[in-house]
Amino acid sequence: MSPQGQAPACVVLLSGGLDSAVCLAAARAEGRLAHALSFDYGQRHRHELRAAARVAESLGASSWRTLSLDLRAIGGSALTADIEVPKNRPEAPAEIPVTYVPARNLVFLSLAAGLAEVLEAGEVYIGVNAVDYSGYPDCRPEFIGSFERTVALATRAGVQGAGLRVRCPLASLSKARIIELGITLGVDFSLTRSCYDPVGDLACGACDSCRIRARGFAEAGVPDPTRYAGRPPDS
Repeated sequence: MSPQGQAPACVVLLSGGLDSAVCLAAARAEGRLAHALSFDYGQRHRHELRAAARVAESLGASSWRTLSLDLRAIGGSALTADIEVPKNRPEAPAEIPVTYVPARNLVFLSLAAGLAEVLEAGEVYIGVNAVDYSGYPDCRPEFIGSFERTVALATRAGVQGAGLRVRCPLASLSKARIIELGITLGVDFSLTRSCYDPVGDLACGACDSCRIRARGFAEAGVPDPTRYAGRPPDS
């Protein structure tokens, strides 16, 4: 879909966290003109948006923009409502955690698809991960495949045969492997933020995101550059 002679364009969902940073780096390594897209959706961990700006600049995104959404008006999540963020909960729980934000990736991917259509980009990159993911239904391969089929029916580009591919380069990787990949791609993980319940710009060290991140660095044998408000999580 990119003009002849130009590198192909893509849209990369960039939260400012570890996974999305590696996803952007992967898109750049594959020769894409990567347009980073972040969302200010009323999340309690808005510190990630400052991280997204740093990551976009560091990794050479062609553009970076933030869309504002008020998902707090819907609530239903510890990230968008006055619900306590779980701390130090048991590993691999069976239930979908309260940090799940209703329909978040469905909404984000839909808006990314709209931007991709305007930019004549044939791909959207998203850092979903089916190995270490925290129980979110909108991180599963089944959802991604279904979304691609929906976009083909719901957009002008799709109806005209151009379509949109949703790229998930981290889908089958462990957190440790994602970190190792990021190192090879030149990601500066000190720029990223992953905590669900930060204290200022410091990570809490006890939420699911902090604990999964810390375990990934430990398993990869890479020093964890995260700055914690208290004691770092046990790895």
